[in-house]
Amino acid sequence: MNNLVKFEDLGLKDYLETWNYQEMLLQEILKQKKEKEISGRYQQDGMIHHLIFVEHPHVYTLGKSGSQDNLLLNYIQLKAKEASFYRTNRGGDITYHGPGQIVGYPILDLECFKISMREYIFKLEESIILALRRYGLKGERLPGATGVWLDPAVKGKVRKICAIGVRVSRYVTMHGFAFNVNTDLSYFDNINPCGFTDKGVTSLARETGYNVELKEAKKILQECLKDVFHFEWLKT
Repeated sequence: MNNLVKFEDLGLKDYLETWNYQEMLLQEILKQKKEKEISGRYQQDGMIHHLIFVEHPHVYTLGKSGSQDNLLLNYIQLKAKEASFYRTNRGGDITYHGPGQIVGYPILDLECFKISMREYIFKLEESIILALRRYGLKGERLPGATGVWLDPAVKGKVRKICAIGVRVSRYVTMHGFAFNVNTDLSYFDNINPCGFTDKGVTSLARETGYNVELKEAKKILQECLKDVFHFEWLKT
């Protein structure tokens, strides 16, 4: 039986507000797990998982293992860019979120999916790689780094198209991935993306040469995630 997932597209929404919403959903799942364990009736059936798609206004976020030195702007410069900055509890270093980027937040109980954290990251990457194939692009992994990259073996040409940074609490995930579709890549000039100083950043629009229909890209990515994780969508 596939795992039941509620999908929500929040459109353009504030980063902190969305973060708080994720936390609420995560706590709901943790509460369900605890109640089932206490009753001695813990089973996978009946657990509702979540997948959120969202775009954020301009924001830089720093993972718990990252260095603020990788943000190359001060407070006044941030304001001039109409951008905000948050330290988060996800893994990874610094990244940028903004309009034209699909940010995905899966809130899943990995015990129900019977996968490890390593397998979870692999499946997120695989979903993006499959979506890129629909646009004639070859997304790949880069040894020693998470996310999805183009030309990872070509010195001087390697560039990231999707960043991944997650948090797991009692096997329940939050945060997720940021897939550059029509993203304004100039905002990445203000950081060392994911802590790297020698690797570039790209977008679907830059690679295809045209402005991609975001609604179509979301639909394709949703289908790929469903196929890779074996989701069953909750009908609302």
